[in-house]
Amino acid sequence: MAKHLVLAGGGHAHMEILANLGEFIKLGWRVTGIGPSDYHYYSGMGPGMLGTTYEPDDIRFATRAQVEAQGGTFVRDTIVAVDPQKRCLELASGAQVEYDLVSFNTGSSIRRPEITGDQEKIYTVKPIERLYEAREAISSQADLHPIRVAVIGGGPAGAEISGNLRELLAGSSCPAEVILYAGRRFMGRFPEAVRQKSRRLLGRAGVKIVENGYLQRIDDMHLVFDGTGGEAVDFILLATGVHPSSFFETAGMAVGRDGGLLVNRFLQHVDYPEVFGGGDCISFQERELDKVGVYAVRENPVLLHNLKAIIQGQPLQAFDPGGDYLLIFNLGQGQGVLRKRWLNMSGRLAFKVKDWIDRKFIERFK
Repeated sequence: MAKHLVLAGGGHAHMEILANLGEFIKLGWRVTGIGPSDYHYYSGMGPGMLGTTYEPDDIRFATRAQVEAQGGTFVRDTIVAVDPQKRCLELASGAQVEYDLVSFNTGSSIRRPEITGDQEKIYTVKPIERLYEAREAISSQADLHPIRVAVIGGGPAGAEISGNLRELLAGSSCPAEVILYAGRRFMGRFPEAVRQKSRRLLGRAGVKIVENGYLQRIDDMHLVFDGTGGEAVDFILLATGVHPSSFFETAGMAVGRDGGLLVNRFLQHVDYPEVFGGGDCISFQERELDKVGVYAVRENPVLLHNLKAIIQGQPLQAFDPGGDYLLIFNLGQGQGVLRKRWLNMSGRLAFKVKDWIDRKFIERFK
């Protein structure tokens, strides 16, 4: 029987592999893609979808169609466990998938606080599809009665989500309040210029930024911070820290400090040479990398090369993360904040640069 390559997840780091899947089949390998949806949503455009700048079809890749069109098999399911000794993946359905070679790009999940009571109006910003669900629910209610929407998280995700919520609610029939609960310091790990430009744009849009502590729990849609409070809201969007899937650590595989699959400079697991990975689900042994899409995109050609190289017995290529990267936040209503080394700028031009880059990326792999 032909050997089996499994692509676990259809994320940003697998785009090049998915586009060139036929090459592996020509080498005599079976190829299976596994993912929770027939589509993969580009996270960089997720906040814009929430704010109605984009529609779902504008920001997603048809993963199943791409795999099957090239002769591969696609399984719509979620990986819940891995057995590296048996080279086997266990899926939520109970099915098991054996592999000879596997690449993980299973992304990350949002950390959730303790929650009691109804959770119907609580949304995590990942998976990205949840933002469209939030958009539909919030916009429908905003035309019926005044609403208060809370965004939890003081980093870039929280900033982008809150700004695009203001865009979503700009035309609502009833008053709507958007409150960004930003921990103790809004955008705390960024230069002061970036923080101030972001704060100014959000304030101008009508976002209220609160820096009075960290969310401890949610009791029946009441927010409790550091053991005090109980502020009632109508909708909650969680944009707090992300973490990789726990199944790597549960399986006894070497992981990084954040629980991500520990890979060497070839994006290959440090103990299992038949295991590769990219994106948010890995921890890069050479140095810690931010959980940003730019690294997943840079990992694309290296993963494609190394999977083919290990099949053909050729030398592997090292991944170079590169230096400082371009960072642009979409803060809604056509406004953005851009940072690259010494350059900091905000306004419509920053958003237009981001929009152009994002659309070119989508166009390249659709």
